[in-house]
This record gives sequence, C-alpha cells and structure tokens, in this order.
Amino acid sequence: MITVATWNVLHRVHAENWGEDVPAHWPDEAARIAAISRLLAGRTERVIALQEVSGDQLTSLRDALRGRTVHAMRYPRTPRPRHGPVALADPAEYLVLAVDGSRERVAAEVYPEDPGKGLLAVRVEGVLCVATHVSFGERRAGQLARLAEVAAARPGEPALLLGDFNADRATVAAGLGAGFAVADLPPGGPPTRVRGGGGRAQWIDHVVVHGAEVAGAAVEEVAGLSDHNLVHATVTPFPA
Repeated sequence: MITVATWNVLHRVHAENWGEDVPAHWPDEAARIAAISRLLAGRTERVIALQEVSGDQLTSLRDALRGRTVHAMRYPRTPRPRHGPVALADPAEYLVLAVDGSRERVAAEVYPEDPGKGLLAVRVEGVLCVATHVSFGERRAGQLARLAEVAAARPGEPALLLGDFNADRATVAAGLGAGFAVADLPPGGPPTRVRGGGGRAQWIDHVVVHGAEVAGAAVEEVAGLSDHNLVHATVTPFPA
C-alpha cells in the first residue's frame, strides 16, 4: 500500500500572466513559497507529485523536505513574464516527485508537443510512480498515449500516474485506454482546479492506476496558495 498526493502549486509567472487570484492573496512570493513548503513538510503521503514548481520553490522544498528524496526535471521552456518583472531569483519551471527515502529514478521526458509539459518517473518498492503535467486540447492525445506506454512497459509491474491532466476523469480514462483506472473523487467535494471571478470549477487533477487499485481519493483545499487544490489517495498493487 502506498499513500500518494498530487498538487499543481502554480508557478508565479503563470499566475501573473493569466491573471489568477493567487497573487492578490499572496503578494509576497517568498512568503507563498515558504507556506507551500511548510504545508508539504506536514504531509504524510509517501509519494508526492508537484507541477509548476519554480526554481525558488524547488530550493525551498529541498530544504523543507529533508527526510525525502526530491526528484526534479527542468523544462527547456522558462516561463516569460508578460506584465513586468516577477519576484523570482530562478524562474525556471520543474516537475517534481518527492518520495520517502532514496528511490530509483526511471525516466524524465519532456513531451515533444509542449516544452513546458512532461513526465517524471521513479520506482518505489516495485511500483512505478509517474508525475505528469499534460497539455490542454489536441496535444493531449499523444501525451496520454506516451503515459500509457511508460506505465505498461514492464508487464506485471504496477504503476500509478499523478498529476494535472487538464482534462476530466472520463477524457483521461479514454485517452489512456484499457487497464487504467482513474480515481473517482467524492461527489460534493471541492474542485481540483479553482476558478476565480465566477469561472467554472474543474476536476482535472487525477490519481490513475495500472495493475493496482485506488481508494480513499479526496481533494483538500490549500488556503488560496494555488489555483489548484491537493488530491490524495491510497494505492494498493494487485497481488503478483
């Protein structure tokens, strides 16, 4: 049994470029970064996937999560501010997996369709754990197909996918194909993607399993630290 979580922590440049509400609630980016790291330091999940991690946030995480191994993949695209300077010493963007102990890093790939999206995989006690951030729209299909390939590369090995898929549960399940199960979130709970200004809430962050079952999936609100909430679940591999 493995407890897992996924959270898009919202890169500051994206927040300001797209007019998100978070900068208004957290005008001091250093304070927001510290608050995110404190929240994550208190989590007990064994595997935590994070999307839209800035270089500043990554440095803070490595300091705060001393009991974990923090795997990170830097995207070739660095977000560019559209509305003036952003208070980041390192504006690079990373995909991150924070795991208990020292684990085997298996793969790190940027999707060819999008230099700011990709996958990062580590093996934890015989389970392939994959963090991902998937593009919105037509580019999604090839990325989901690649995720399915990576997850099923070793016959009989259980795998889990954690991330921001920019799509609802049914779309993700259809794109991955047979053998994959997308965790069903409790009805009436908070959304995984929070829209300010009266926008439509979304459920686009998911825990997906292959060769395993997933239970107890739920969404936890994060006090306005990001435009996404945190999703957590428990994964149990099928018997060999």
